[in-house]
Amino acid sequence: MRLTAMLPCENYKVKVVLGMVAVLVFSGTCLAETLSANFVFGDSLVEVGNNNYITSLSKANYAPNGIDFGMPTGRYTNGRTIVDILGEELGLQKYTPPYLAPTTVGPLLLQGVNYASGGGGILNQTGQIFVGRINLDAQLDNFANTRHDIISRIGAPAAQDLFNGALFSVTIGSNDFINNYLTPVVSTIEQKLVSPEAFVGDMITRFRGQLMRLYDMGARKIVVPNVGPIGCIPYQRDITPSAGDNCVALPNHLAQLFNLQLKGLLQELSNSLQGSAFIFADVYRIVADIVKNHKSYGFDNADSACCYVSGQHGGLVPCGPTSKVCPDRSKYVFWDPYHPSDATNSIIAKRLMDGDIEDISPLNLRALFKS
Repeated sequence: MRLTAMLPCENYKVKVVLGMVAVLVFSGTCLAETLSANFVFGDSLVEVGNNNYITSLSKANYAPNGIDFGMPTGRYTNGRTIVDILGEELGLQKYTPPYLAPTTVGPLLLQGVNYASGGGGILNQTGQIFVGRINLDAQLDNFANTRHDIISRIGAPAAQDLFNGALFSVTIGSNDFINNYLTPVVSTIEQKLVSPEAFVGDMITRFRGQLMRLYDMGARKIVVPNVGPIGCIPYQRDITPSAGDNCVALPNHLAQLFNLQLKGLLQELSNSLQGSAFIFADVYRIVADIVKNHKSYGFDNADSACCYVSGQHGGLVPCGPTSKVCPDRSKYVFWDPYHPSDATNSIIAKRLMDGDIEDISPLNLRALFKS
C-alpha cells in the first residue's frame, strides 16, 4: 500500500508570500493550484490522533490499528482515513495533523488542521460513555484558536484568502445515534420520551448553528458527508441478531431521517450565505452500494470486522491488542466493529472526488477545486 502522498504535478516552484506563506505555483494543470489548506472536523471516521491527548475510553493508538499505515496513530482503521486519501488526491504533500499534537504549531497551521475526535457528535451529550471526547462545538472552539493564530501570523486579508481556497469537511452524526439515542440500556428511557423525528430535529437545529458559525469564521467550501448505513456495521448486526443476514432497520431509518433533512439544510445555507458552497456527500448511498454489491468491488466480506475478538460478525469488542486480524484486509469492507477499511475508504474518496450528482452534489470535489 502506498502511504506517501504524491503531488499530482511534477513541475513546480516555490514562491514565498509575505515572507511566511509558502505557495506552490504549478506549471501545467493540477488541482493544488486552488487548494490552500485542509481543515477537518468530525468523529472517529476521520480522526488522526486527537484522542491520544485526552483522557478517553475511545482511542485507537495501539496495534493492530494502523497495521497498514506503518504504526498506530489514533486512526480507527488499518490504513488511511477518507480525508487522508482526499488530501493525497488534492495534492497535499503531508497528511493533515491533529490539533492537539504539540507539533501542530507555527507555519504548519497554514496547511490545515484536523480537529476530529472519536466519540464526538453534533450534540454535546453524545459520547458520554467514553468520558473524554471533543464534540463539534468544542472542535469549532479549537478552530477559532487556530484562526486567531493564522490571522496573527499573516494578517486578516491573507487569512481569508487562505480560507477561501481551503477544503473544510465536517464528518459527524453517527455517534449521535450509536452512542446517544441508540446506546443499549442507557438510552431506553430517552427513546420512550423522545421520538426519532424530534431527536433528528434537535440534531439539525444544532447542526445549522454550527455550520453557520463555521461560515462566520471564514469557511467557504464546506463538504458535509451524511450519516452512512450504520445499521450495516458489524456492531449493530451482532447486538441485533434478529435482523439475520440483513442490515438492522432502525439505525438505518434514523440515518435516512437525518440525511433527508441534512440535504435540505445544506441547500438552504448555500442559498442564504453569500459566497458559500455547502456540498452534500451521500456516503450513505455509496457505502450501501458497496455493502450490497461488495463482490463487484473486489470484497469477499461485507458484514464482519477484519479486526475481531468476539461476536458472529466480530462486532462486540473494539479492535485492540487481543484482537485477531483477517488474512487479507483488502477483502473486507469493515476494519473493525464500526469503521471502514482502507480499501473501502479509498472507494468512498474516489467517488467524492469524481462521482456524479447522485454521490455528491451540487458538484464533486474535482470540479469544486477547478472552479
